[in-house]
Amino acid sequence: MSVLNPGGAFLKAQFGFKVTKATGVVINGEDPLFTIAGGKVLVTGILGFVTVVIGSTVSNLKLVFDPTATGADFDLCTATAITSDAVEQQYTIAGTVESVGALLVAGAVGQCNPFFTDPLSLTPGQIHQNLSADPVGGEITWNLWYLPLDDGASVSAAA
Repeated sequence: MSVLNPGGAFLKAQFGFKVTKATGVVINGEDPLFTIAGGKVLVTGILGFVTVVIGSTVSNLKLVFDPTATGADFDLCTATAITSDAVEQQYTIAGTVESVGALLVAGAVGQCNPFFTDPLSLTPGQIHQNLSADPVGGEITWNLWYLPLDDGASVSAAA
């Protein structure tokens, strides 16, 4: 007897809950993506993909965490250029996230592993995308996978 395990159930069992946030037109500065509330979570992966071509103005993208309680904002990765990136271009954090030196990788269109070998434990706060300049157009959709570490902990798309 075989057991059917749909792909979504498999991913949830392996990597946790998935939250999606579409940015709308990307802008210079910080743009909130995800809100962590109710306790600590373990982020197991993150993937951004371009849904509308990025403008031709030179701009660098990085992800930043802003804790709610105490402490200063900190970079989750170093920045990468996204100038004129095409639709379906993908972004993820490469290497060990906790080193905060990991590069936000612009994987080839359709080729990116969004899951971390060393998941990231985060307290309540927000994850932002940060652009160094306004690329004049373009949109990115972000997916984040997480497991709650505390009862009641969750991640939602930022308003």
